[in-house]
Amino acid sequence: MDGGRKWAPGFSVVLLTLLSHLASALEVPLDLPQPPTITLQSPKDYIFDPRENIVIHCEAKGKPHPSFSWTRNGTHFDVEKDSKVLMKPGSGTLVIDISGEKAEAYEGTYQCTAHNDHGTALSNKIVIRQSRSPLWSKERNEAVVVQKGVSLVLQCRPPAGLPPPVIFWMDNNFHRLPLDKRVSQALNGDLYFSNVLPEDSRPDYICYARFPHTQTIQQKQPISLTVLDNNPEGDHQPGFMYPMGSTSTKMVLRGETLELECIAEGLPTPDISWQKDGGELPSGRVSFQTFQKTLKISDVVEADAGDYRCTATNRLGSTHHIIKVTVKAAPFWISAPRNLILAPNETGVLMCRVGGEPKPKITWFVNGVAIETCSPGSSAVYQCNASNEFGYLMANAFVNVLAEAPRILTPPNRVYQVITNNPALLHCASFGSPIPVITWFKDIQTSIKDGDPYVIHENGTLEIHVAQPLNSGKYTCIATNNLGIKENHVFLEVKEPTRIIKQPEYKVVQRGMRAAFECTVKHDPTLIPTMTWLKDSGEAARRQEVAGEPGGRPTENAGHASNAAVLSGLWWMPTL
Repeated sequence: MDGGRKWAPGFSVVLLTLLSHLASALEVPLDLPQPPTITLQSPKDYIFDPRENIVIHCEAKGKPHPSFSWTRNGTHFDVEKDSKVLMKPGSGTLVIDISGEKAEAYEGTYQCTAHNDHGTALSNKIVIRQSRSPLWSKERNEAVVVQKGVSLVLQCRPPAGLPPPVIFWMDNNFHRLPLDKRVSQALNGDLYFSNVLPEDSRPDYICYARFPHTQTIQQKQPISLTVLDNNPEGDHQPGFMYPMGSTSTKMVLRGETLELECIAEGLPTPDISWQKDGGELPSGRVSFQTFQKTLKISDVVEADAGDYRCTATNRLGSTHHIIKVTVKAAPFWISAPRNLILAPNETGVLMCRVGGEPKPKITWFVNGVAIETCSPGSSAVYQCNASNEFGYLMANAFVNVLAEAPRILTPPNRVYQVITNNPALLHCASFGSPIPVITWFKDIQTSIKDGDPYVIHENGTLEIHVAQPLNSGKYTCIATNNLGIKENHVFLEVKEPTRIIKQPEYKVVQRGMRAAFECTVKHDPTLIPTMTWLKDSGEAARRQEVAGEPGGRPTENAGHASNAAVLSGLWWMPTL
């Protein structure tokens, strides 16, 4: 990315769907009519093991319960006509039995649809691919003969698997070849020698590829290496084996891990160091591997773009290579569209805010059908799709048109207990359409206004920042809309904290004598504390040497304190 170029903070597309509010955290009780909501789906990229069944998840809720259907490669997938495919009852999840079948026949792009009378929700497009561990192409490797001190690369070049294989080098006895700053394995699996020594000679340099899904391991034909010492290469300053030249480029996506690699030849073996021109390496996200030859930056952000300089140094000189890093981004959410619950004749706004580089294209759908504008209507599910060349995002958000009197979802007569000077949260979860207005009263008559010491949150919860005993009492929350009114009562008890006002004191006693420790506790008069004695940080043994008054169980959330003294014994020894 150009040094002077900055991303826009994101852009949004607003869809006017039908006095306007967002009901982002509002859950529609499941006994009320509502469009489908996808609750579980498989990842966008699904690589399956051909030895196991393919399971493509799709679960949804709604009222009435949704029915499910699928497309494959953009056309209807008739599940009932394929005896190898089972859709789980009450669910859209597919189980595909590929035993005895050609697994490739079920590769493709799948999408689940959940439908009821109030709308249609879509899953992501799920790309199904079979894991592969192809055989190494047959080849005969020529023996490698080189002079001492020269640089060398032994190529691995494994077959392209899905997912890519893990590479490692071993000998015929399955012993891993030792790696150090002189001999290292590159990210692509090739084996690099900054300079060779006679002890590198051996007939069995073998590259192995382990394919994760199938847990199969394949090997390349052995490579024989002979290092001669009759015309050795002399000491020389460093040069880069990879990357070649003085500069190279690297593109990385936001959120991924940036891996930069510099491998140098030279004699003596060069040391590698890294810096970012005009900036600092990001502390906490940077790491070095393969004897400093690999620089990794996790969870890449825009600010990680720039020029990275790797320097190779030995006693004869140094050289550097600059890697120009650009950061792009698949679409990412700044604010995904959220469900709307609207009363008849209300209006609402669905907002889809995304970031990305390049700028994503946003398309709106309603019940799976592309739209340009939206006119007043009934309940439906809207889809926002944001895409660029690096990927896409898709979110469902329903508009549920309801006329519903208030109901309070918080259980009645709940008792909240807190300690003095701590915050108290009294809940009043409600539902209704239009969204109910919440008001609070203390001891039925005193109206509570939003302000110190009270805060009434958007979800109806009443917060008392610093609870005092005078705040104890009965609280009533009332939910009101134009269709009705509903109230609920809760109770707050503010307790004094439990404190130790006289601690046990350090004592020295003779062996066999009784030791008495006093612990005086001040506590809320409505509570009975439980006394626990500790010895050397462990619970004291229940013997007659340790005595105390039995106590009751403390009220939950009422506070607890304990302390202990060290119990010592004095041992007498006869003098000679």
